[in-house]
Amino acid sequence: MKVFITGGTGFVGKILTSRLIEHGYSVTLLTRSIGSGRSVPAGVSLLEGDPTIKGKWQEQVADHEIIINLAGASVFSLWTSRTKKLIMESRILTTQNLVDALSDRRGKETIMLSTSAVGYYGFCDDRALDETGSPGDGFLASVTRKWEEEALKAQESAARVVLCRFGIVLGSKDGALPKMIQPMRWYVGCPVGSGKQWFSWIHQEDLAGIFLFLIKQKEISGPVNCTAPNPVTNRELTMAMAEAVNRPILLPPIPAFILKAVLGEFSTSLIFGQKVLPKRLINMGFDFKFPTITDALKDLLN
Repeated sequence: MKVFITGGTGFVGKILTSRLIEHGYSVTLLTRSIGSGRSVPAGVSLLEGDPTIKGKWQEQVADHEIIINLAGASVFSLWTSRTKKLIMESRILTTQNLVDALSDRRGKETIMLSTSAVGYYGFCDDRALDETGSPGDGFLASVTRKWEEEALKAQESAARVVLCRFGIVLGSKDGALPKMIQPMRWYVGCPVGSGKQWFSWIHQEDLAGIFLFLIKQKEISGPVNCTAPNPVTNRELTMAMAEAVNRPILLPPIPAFILKAVLGEFSTSLIFGQKVLPKRLINMGFDFKFPTITDALKDLLN
């Protein structure tokens, strides 16, 4: 089967592409620039195009049974007006263009796996959240809600749409973990804010496994929480990272007001959190290789 991926050259896309190829899928990666001399693994082809702009690249989407939408500007930055516009438009425009291109597959079996995020739920203190949870308030909740609304329009072309709500993806070389673990190695790691805020996460290999699993589960559509079954608090995460790299925690927690002063509105994503559970995956019998943060860190930092 043929897979079309936007955002496939990023951290998650590289891991996922590798696993898809291992399982016999043929993958097309949409990239803004192919460049000269760029090599790709067997089974992978590159297509040049900007997913936020309509173009000839859309003509090739209909040749693929599986569409995976990973594109979107990083939210881990200062949220200026310009940055917030980029975060929103990179997701909405890409999804709209993909959905438009899928109209040529009307009547053919198609699955669209569209990235979303646990930010959809807003910040809910200690309340456990599954896929039945309502959308929350705030910038990230607004982005993910609109993002999902656009993706669901692919159903008008008879596509099966799965909304993959990511937790924080932990990887060995890329993603959030290397940035979080470095201060710990330098003996300056510490909890953030109260330390009680929840951190919903997923190991990179389990995330790739979830995509492969969902492709084959033909009865599944709608939201799926792509998180490990055991979320942790910020304090628990800090302790686990300290133990993983054999470092003591010497500093007191960073006060919330300092984070707000330095990071502005983005600080809310660090000070608050969501306790998200992958209820649908658990009910479907998905086998997590790394269900606890200790398991994940032991593997990723080995």
